[in-house]
Parts: sequence; structure tokens; C-alpha cells
Amino acid sequence: MKTTQLLITAFYITLVSCGSKDSPAPVKIDTHQVVHPVIKDITYSTEYVADIQSVKYVEVRSKVKGYIDKIHVDEGQAVKEDQLLFSLNALEIGKELQKADAAYKNALSHVKVSEVELKNISKLVEKNIVSETELEVIKAKTDALKADVEEALAHKEQVALHLAFTQIKAPYHGIINRIPNKVGSLIAEGDMLTSISNNQEVFAYFNLSEVDYLHYMANKQKQVQTVGLKLADHSLYDQAGKIEIIESEIDHATGNIAFRARFPNPNGILKHGANAKVVVSKPHKNALLIPQKSTFEIQDKLYVFVLNKDNVLQQRNIISNMRLPNFFMVESGLSADDTILFEGAESVKDGDKTEAILVDLATVMPLNSHE
Repeated sequence: MKTTQLLITAFYITLVSCGSKDSPAPVKIDTHQVVHPVIKDITYSTEYVADIQSVKYVEVRSKVKGYIDKIHVDEGQAVKEDQLLFSLNALEIGKELQKADAAYKNALSHVKVSEVELKNISKLVEKNIVSETELEVIKAKTDALKADVEEALAHKEQVALHLAFTQIKAPYHGIINRIPNKVGSLIAEGDMLTSISNNQEVFAYFNLSEVDYLHYMANKQKQVQTVGLKLADHSLYDQAGKIEIIESEIDHATGNIAFRARFPNPNGILKHGANAKVVVSKPHKNALLIPQKSTFEIQDKLYVFVLNKDNVLQQRNIISNMRLPNFFMVESGLSADDTILFEGAESVKDGDKTEAILVDLATVMPLNSHE
């Protein structure tokens, strides 16, 4: 009897066990938002560190040695072209000019005496009183004395020029910068007395990488030639600049090439030597955009999950040619017809099935947020 009961119990357990294998628990399918990539004409900006230099900037240096006798201007003062800036002590050069003038007059007198002798000798030669040889000698002497006159005149003019150099004038309209030496200071030839800036216009020099340079040249006709300027306080300068020139060589040490932009400066806000950033706006037609939050990286490669027709997520590698705020601009790997996971890539895996809810990207993430 007990044996029969045990057999019935075992048979029942076997039936229950088989029934559980034939009826698996249902698999839960998660719900995720999906979006289509969008195509949009965009203009994005790139900032480059720039060095501001006045279009007109000159270091005023002394051309002669001497003491500063008088300073006629002050730091920060506006000056006009040819306005007197500094006077150097000219007593020593003045004495040299007197000596040079005396030497010039002495040479002139020697020439006059020689010319009188030449005239007398010429008459005596005509009368056959003296030989032609003596005439040639006096002519050579006179020519030598005339050369002495020219040399003395040149020396006199040179000293006079040095005397003029003691009166240092402004080369053009501008603003006087720092004056490091005061009255009485001994100035050597070549010492800087001050500098003058004319800040009505300024240059902004900035560097582009070789890649950016090649991209610029490839799209030069489409490129916006006007640029902006971001100041040190991060405010935008209210005047637009224009790209004028690029250097002919790439710096081998940095791999960069220098550009120059010219900015008007009517209010004098920009100063020589200031730091700023040139803002270059770059248009791009038919850019394919996807949210950054839709992507993930594996070994420095960028991926998204693409939803197929069976609502299965498939991992796909994409290539981006530009990273914008909140968006990637896709070069290859996707089309506008694809459907991608909007967010939550870290919570799914390749081959997962999902309940997809298609949302409008412009609604959940305004497209102007990248600009």
C-alpha cells in the first residue's frame, strides 16, 4: 500500500515539473523614447586665442647719445604728427657743428686760392712762360681741394642731422605710452624713450591648426569672412572684424598657421597688447544632428543604438565630424531615416527588444541649443 502511494506521489511531482518547463514566465519589455536624426543648416562658432596689436604702433628711440633736456608730453597724451616730444642736450653736437662749418669754409677758401693760381698758370702757359705740366699739376690740386670741400660739406650736413635728432618728434597721430626715462637721464643711441599707439584700428593675430586651415581653404568661398571678438571679460566686442591675411608658412613646432583680422576701434576700447579671442562663425549646410545623450563610447569609438523594424536595438558605430553643445554632427553611419534610442544607452544592450515611443527631437531638445 505504501509503495503504491509513493509511486503516485512521484508521478504527480513529475507532471508538475514537466508542466513548469512548458510554461515559461513572460519576458518584460521596457519602454524607451526614440528619435529620428534631423537635418538642419547650422552656423557654429569656434574661438581662437588672439593677440591684439595696433595697426600703427612704433617705439620712439633716440638716434644720438645725450641727456634728456626736456620732455614736452605726458603719458597717455594724444599727440599730432611732427609734434615735439623730447629735447636732448645739444651743446656738444652744437660745438661739433661749429667746427664742421669752419672746416667747410676753410676748404672753400683753399679752393678759391687754387682757382686763382689755376687762372694765372693758364695765362702763363698761353705765353709759353711755364710748361703744360705745371698746368696739369695745378688742375689736379684744384680738383683735390674741391673734393675736400665736398667732404667737409657732407660732414657738416651729418653733424647738422645729428643735431636735428636731438629734437625728437612724433611720426604720426597717436597716444603716448609709458615714458621710462625722466629729465636728466643719460640716453644712449638706440634707447627707447616711449612708444606711440594709434588705436583707431587694431589687428587680431590668431592661429589655426593645419586641419582647420585646410578646412578653411576648402570652404573659403562659403566661409564667413567677418569675425567677432570676445574680450577678456567674456563680453562680445560691438564691432565686427574682417580676415585679411594668412602667413605663407606653417609653424613646424606647433603645426599652426597665423591669421590676421582687422577690427575698427572708434571708441579706443581695444589696446595694443590686449588678449582676446577671435570668434569665427562657420556655416554648414544640411548637417545631420543627433543628441550627445544618445551616444556612448567603446575604445574611443562612438556608437548609438538603432531600432530595426522588429523593435530590436542594434549597436552601430558612427563617425562625427563636429561636436557641438548638446549635439553631434554626424559624418557617416546614420541617415535621417534611421530611428535611434534617445537616451538610456547605459541601461540596454545589443539585441534588446523595446517598446518604442517616437518623440519629436525638436520638442524634447530644442535644436537651437547647439548654436
